[in-house]
Amino acid sequence: MKVLITGANGQLGTELQQLLTMEHSNYIAMSSKELDITDAAAVNRCFNLNQPDVVYDCAAYTAVDAAEEEPGKTINYSVNVEGTRNVAVAAERINATLVYVSTDYVFDGSKVEMYSENDVTNPQNEYGRAKLEGERIVQRIMSNYYIVRTSWVFGEFGKNFVYTMRKLAETHHDLSVVDDQIGRPTWTKDLGMFLVFLVQQNAKHGVYQFSNEGQCSWFDFAKEILEKTDVVVHPFDSAQFPQKAFRPQHSVMSLDKVKSLGFKNRTWQDALHMFLKTIEMHR
Repeated sequence: MKVLITGANGQLGTELQQLLTMEHSNYIAMSSKELDITDAAAVNRCFNLNQPDVVYDCAAYTAVDAAEEEPGKTINYSVNVEGTRNVAVAAERINATLVYVSTDYVFDGSKVEMYSENDVTNPQNEYGRAKLEGERIVQRIMSNYYIVRTSWVFGEFGKNFVYTMRKLAETHHDLSVVDDQIGRPTWTKDLGMFLVFLVQQNAKHGVYQFSNEGQCSWFDFAKEILEKTDVVVHPFDSAQFPQKAFRPQHSVMSLDKVKSLGFKNRTWQDALHMFLKTIEMHR
């Protein structure tokens, strides 16, 4: 099986490379500079030349606040909508399976219960709208695909909330973090393992949702990240710190389909502590 990763230099793409290397898989990693997915001709040339059986589409524009205004709004649409269309068209032409990574931001966050894969979508920011349109494009074009929604991603490679909190802790004795937004953190290592699991198990094609087990607020998450420091974390209402892009208040996604496949998941706390041990060892 030949695998191609787009956006291979990003947080998830880099993690996937490590996982596939450990499994001695045959893969081609294309960074955003090596393959601009907004260039349809370049995507077609790459896919025709390499003939991948599976494509992990990790290329995405994820600057959520910047996507609310130009030029971010245009870049967001160009990458997450037009770029996704280019990848899907090229993948379908060579009969490849496409793994497309989406987001909890396709939901509006107003539901008290967990969101299932079949719940009505209603994105409230430009990033969520673009990613939902990407999902619909994949569903329209692809014969064989996995759409995997995830949330609150952290990992060793790239910027994320864990690194931000640890960096702030170096210069602040007190930090304030919102406590009225609830979701599920996701370690890129576990997400990558699930994406590979779907393909290797030849799971039924369709929409899936993956994060680590459990749920928390950003305040809870920050406290766990900084539990071994002297930093005091204070909760506050998100209305006190308005952001350009709307954030769902409750975007906890159901993991029932993950469980039904027999995938061994772990809690976000266990994932976080394993991640922290990993980066400490690499210092």
